[in-house]
Parts: sequence; structure tokens; C-alpha cells
Amino acid sequence: MDTIDDPIARTLSRASGFTARYQRVALVFQGGGALGAYQAGVYHALSEAGCEPNWVSGVSIGAINAAIVGGNKPEDRLPRLRQFWELVSGRKIWAYTPDGDWFRTLRNYTSAMMTITMGQPGFFEPRLPGPWFEPAGAAGATSYYDSAPLRDTLESLVDFDLLNSERMRVTFGAVNVRSGNFIYFDNAKEPLDASHVMASGALPPALPAIKIAGEYYWDGGIVSNTPLQYLLEQEDNLSTLVFQVDLFSARGSLPRDMRDVMGRHKDIMYSSRTRQNTDQFRKIHALYHRLAQALAKVPPDQRTADEDQMQRELSDLAAVNIVHLIYQQKSYEGHAKDYEFSGTSVREHWEAGYNDTRRTLLHEDWLAPPTTKDGVVVHDLHRDDDA
Repeated sequence: MDTIDDPIARTLSRASGFTARYQRVALVFQGGGALGAYQAGVYHALSEAGCEPNWVSGVSIGAINAAIVGGNKPEDRLPRLRQFWELVSGRKIWAYTPDGDWFRTLRNYTSAMMTITMGQPGFFEPRLPGPWFEPAGAAGATSYYDSAPLRDTLESLVDFDLLNSERMRVTFGAVNVRSGNFIYFDNAKEPLDASHVMASGALPPALPAIKIAGEYYWDGGIVSNTPLQYLLEQEDNLSTLVFQVDLFSARGSLPRDMRDVMGRHKDIMYSSRTRQNTDQFRKIHALYHRLAQALAKVPPDQRTADEDQMQRELSDLAAVNIVHLIYQQKSYEGHAKDYEFSGTSVREHWEAGYNDTRRTLLHEDWLAPPTTKDGVVVHDLHRDDDA
């Protein structure tokens, strides 16, 4: 993360000028456990470039990152993100790791096993003797870990009064355990606190459901691992720049062994909704555009008042620009990458998000608002670079 040379610095400094041309600048954070440090790196680079969001949304670990960004003043956001990730990755794994992917793979799995057996500082701790030894209905009977440490961490790092002041819109995705319905906790509709963040990240059977207003909630990733759809469904017709930050890649290589199979299965399972959401939104926007053109061909005296109103609204649809950033898995990472919280890995993930975002911001044309005819455009750093 060294200081960049002047030409690149000048290019990055112009990024804030492009984002200022949008009515809404949104950060959308996917779930992915330890990989969430990548999102912190993305915010790091955006903040340096002066691209601060006015809406931040997340699921699971993305909700935690979103709460820290939304619940702090701009100058405090990056320090608080660092504080969180240094806390949860503070456990020492090995005193020294020999060079080479084989040793790194072994070290990562050692770290993952320590998470399984010991929990993670400031995040969750194992239940003893464990849920299988608890009677049905007992507080510890439905999860392997207690997430109480996360509540203390959130309350120390997030100013929920500031978060609820609506200076920035903040939303977290979760699932109602009894109904199975996906729900968004939205500070534009209700006051949010640590429980709403914890509910979004309560992945069963590891973590317990969180009770809010008489209902119990689990991790939103069970239904949809990205809250992009909620943002796209808004009917406020605002020009929008979205930085969609995913932690699992839909594209990947053919598995060569069972470790690869487990990792690839997890990637596909948690990544597919982003692509589906953007494809559907593109189709809907195109249909709206065609409908507006069709209504325009009808003589005004033959249109009803409702049809006139519809024609005016559909002719002035706000454009949406989605900049897609996706974490790229390292060769030595396996299926345990989302619960491998070693300091080395967390720093790598952070730096990857930081560097990917800086490379993205160098594509100035990607940040320019699309035309109304284009409707919605999607830019993907890795896909475009590979083309």
C-alpha cells in the first residue's frame, strides 16, 4: 500500500468528481466471513479517492463492515475497520511459516481448526459442553458458538445514534427463522442497533438466532448473500453508482480434488445471486424503455391520464452503474477460507481489496454515468482485464 506516483494519484483524485455526478453512491457488501477484510480494503481505497457512499448495505460479515462505515464519522471509519479486523485476527498461529504454497495451506488449515475449536476473539466463543448436551429449548441448544462477544465489539466500534441519524442510509439483510422470509433492516424505516447487525450474521448452526421484536433471525446469506436486489427495487428513481463487493467468485477452475470441490461448491452457492439480480434488472429496465417508446407512439388525445403519467416516468428513468469487485481466491486457500482469520490472511484480503479498487478507479470511463438508453451497465475488473 505504498504511495503511488503522481500520474496515478492525479487520475485517482478525479474519481470523486465522477461519483459526485450521481444522486446515490452505494456500497453493497456480500457475506463471506474472514474474506470480509477484502471489503475493508475496498472502502480504504474509495475513501482515499474521496468516494464516500451515502448508502451502505450488507449481509453477514458485510453487515458488520457496513455498520462500522455507517456508524462512524468519515475520519473514523477506516480506523474503526482496522480495529475490528486486527481484533478478530489477533491470535498468533505459527511463529514462522516457511516459504511455499504447501506450508501456507497447512498454516491456513491450522488457523481454521483454531477457529473451530476456540472461536474468534471479539466475535464468538464455543459453547461448553456444547449444544448436543443441552436440553431442547435451552439457550445453548441451537448453536455451537455464543456470539455475545460480537455485541460488545459492535457497541464499542459503532455509534448507533450516528447510524440512525440517517446521514447515510444503512441496511442489513436477514432471514426470519419461523417464516423463512428475507427481510431488510433499514435505518430509513426503523432504528437499528447491534442486534440487527448480529441477526444478519447469525449463520446456523454455528451462531444462534437473534431475537428482535419477538421474532428470531438468521444470517441473510441463507436466502441471498448480497443485498443488491433491495437497492435495485427502490422506486425513488435516483441515478446510482453501486460498488458491489463480492467475496465468492462465480467463475473458477475445474476442481481437482475433494478440497477443490468443497471450495468451488461454496463459491457457486454464495455468488450466483449477484449475477441473477443484475440480469433481471437489466431486462426490466429494457422493458420499461420499450414501453415508454410504445406509449410515445400513441397520440396524446388517445392516452389516459395514467398512461400520460407512465410515459413521462418511464421516459426519465435514472441510470444505474454497477461496478463489480470480486475477491479472487489464492491457490493455497481451500473451502475453509471464510473462517480462516489469521492475521496474515486478513492483511492479504485487505490489500487485495485495496489494490483491486485502485485499479478499478483508474478506468475513468467506468465511473461515468451511463445514458438513459443504456439504463444499467455493469463493469467487472477481472472479467474485463481477462477479455
